[in-house]
Amino acid sequence: MTEIVIISEAAAYRVKEMMTHNGEEGSMLRVSVNGGGCSGLSYGMSFEHEKKEDDIELGQHGIDIVVSQEDASILNGTTIDYKESLMGGGFTIDNPNAIASCGCGSSFRTAKKAGTPETC
Repeated sequence: MTEIVIISEAAAYRVKEMMTHNGEEGSMLRVSVNGGGCSGLSYGMSFEHEKKEDDIELGQHGIDIVVSQEDASILNGTTIDYKESLMGGGFTIDNPNAIASCGCGSSFRTAKKAGTPETC
């Protein structure tokens, strides 16, 4: 069975740093799908203190991750990484279910869910 979301060690390390910096130790990382973006859907990541009734909870590299049942099929097999370069760093998301994405890298659509595109 494929993990819904796979977080790399580098991304988990960066999330832990952000939790500490923002006073969010002990929080869970919510990975979500929202309507909007150039391609119709966009990714979201936020800190949560409580698990919702329909959430699926995952644990990787010391991070508790929550994903709603609704978003799970869209995110199934998605990998989150963190990359550093001379121009700075950022999270990268590789979703095998995305059939189209836009240049900004945070907007996408799948064969089953297109969303409503907006201007990036």
